[in-house]
Amino acid sequence: MASDRIFGLVMALVALAYIAGATQIQTSFLPDPVGPKAFPFGVGILGALCALFMVFKPDAEPEWPTLSTFGAIAAAAFVLVLYAYALKPLGFLIPTAITAAILSYQISPRPKYAALAGLGLSCGLFIVFKFALGLGLVAFPKMIFG
Repeated sequence: MASDRIFGLVMALVALAYIAGATQIQTSFLPDPVGPKAFPFGVGILGALCALFMVFKPDAEPEWPTLSTFGAIAAAAFVLVLYAYALKPLGFLIPTAITAAILSYQISPRPKYAALAGLGLSCGLFIVFKFALGLGLVAFPKMIFG
C-alpha cells in the first residue's frame, strides 16, 4: 500500500515536470485554435490524475514486477530513446523497422516474426503518416537518395 502511494507521488511529480516542460513549447506565428501545447498538456494532466488516483486509492496488496521485467522496460526505453535520435539522420523506415523488431522480439522472442513485424509496422506507419495524415516524413537517409 505504501509503495503504491510513493510511486504515485513520484509519478505526480514527473507529470508536473512534464507539464512545466510543455509550457516551454513555443507557438508558431500561424493561428492554430488548439496550439502545439494542447497534446502535451493533456498527457501531463492525464498522467497527474492517474498518479493522484494511485496515491488516494492504493492497491491493498500490490504485486510489483520482477527485476527482469524492470530490465526489459529499461531496455525498451533505451531503444526508444535511440530511435528518437536515429530518426533525423536515418529517415523513418530503417529506425522504425529496427525499433519495432526489437520491441516485438521483447514481446515474443521469435526472430522471424519480430523482423516481419518490424518491416510491416515500418511500411504501414509510413504510408499512414505520409499519405493519410500528410506528414513530411523522410523515408530514407538523405545521403542515400539525395
